[in-house]
Amino acid sequence: MQTRHIGDTPVSAIGLGGMPLSIEGRPDRERALATIHAALDAGITLIDTADAYHLTATDVGHNETLVAEGLRTWGGDASTVLVATKGGHLRPGDGTWTQDGSPAHLREAVEGSLRRLGVEAIGLYQFHRPDPRVPYADSVGVLVELLDAGKIRMAGISNANPAQIHEAREILGRRLVSVQNQYSPAFRSSQPELDLCAELGIAFLPWSPLGGISNAAALGSAHGVFADVAAAHDVSPQQVALAWELAQAPVVIPIPGSSRPETILDSVRAVDLLLAPEEITALDAAGA
Repeated sequence: MQTRHIGDTPVSAIGLGGMPLSIEGRPDRERALATIHAALDAGITLIDTADAYHLTATDVGHNETLVAEGLRTWGGDASTVLVATKGGHLRPGDGTWTQDGSPAHLREAVEGSLRRLGVEAIGLYQFHRPDPRVPYADSVGVLVELLDAGKIRMAGISNANPAQIHEAREILGRRLVSVQNQYSPAFRSSQPELDLCAELGIAFLPWSPLGGISNAAALGSAHGVFADVAAAHDVSPQQVALAWELAQAPVVIPIPGSSRPETILDSVRAVDLLLAPEEITALDAAGA
């Protein structure tokens, strides 16, 4: 498995996004654990989760608990796996998403994540989404506290614009190691953030890199150029999308979500797909 870096930590060039295992349409526990184990067996050493990845108001942190169980029941060395979780986004249980970026909430949230993951320090903790009611500096400032207290090893932000990345960088310095934004063939408005991360040497983690749970299967029919390149290489359009994202910059580490072993194994194969420069140019132009 090819590796890239988050801070000083090498991780697999493709990660596993855990959200589909815990929200609407989630698989049963057996299949969920089989998906996690398949990813780990294939060499994935980065799993992305969040306390907000759950279905009802009574199962907050469902995905964190599931990831912890997956690591505990895996036959390999779980210490080689970086678990990245997030706080500051909430699901009240009615299908909506809300924000709470208050320092008090984030301090409470990280304690819950520590318990559910069963660790003394979280490998990577990211502020999930800006809260318009709270000054951004106040939310990011909590990450400094958590780093200094040894409750998290690395800090990142998610759903941030360039100004917020710069602000977080001013507060955290080089301890800001990741930015997790939406980015895919269908959603390219985070290109400025990706380019800024490449300039600063910060890992950029595209979420929904295949277009989201409901759209991933139709990626090829929705984006013909990706289907054409896939046919030329005898691979899936999803592999082409991930290989194209990897080619954007060495800091890019896509985290495709999956609810079946078969789909995450297909995604993993993207690390070995080498696209020609003219193919990358054509794929770039498909979103222009």
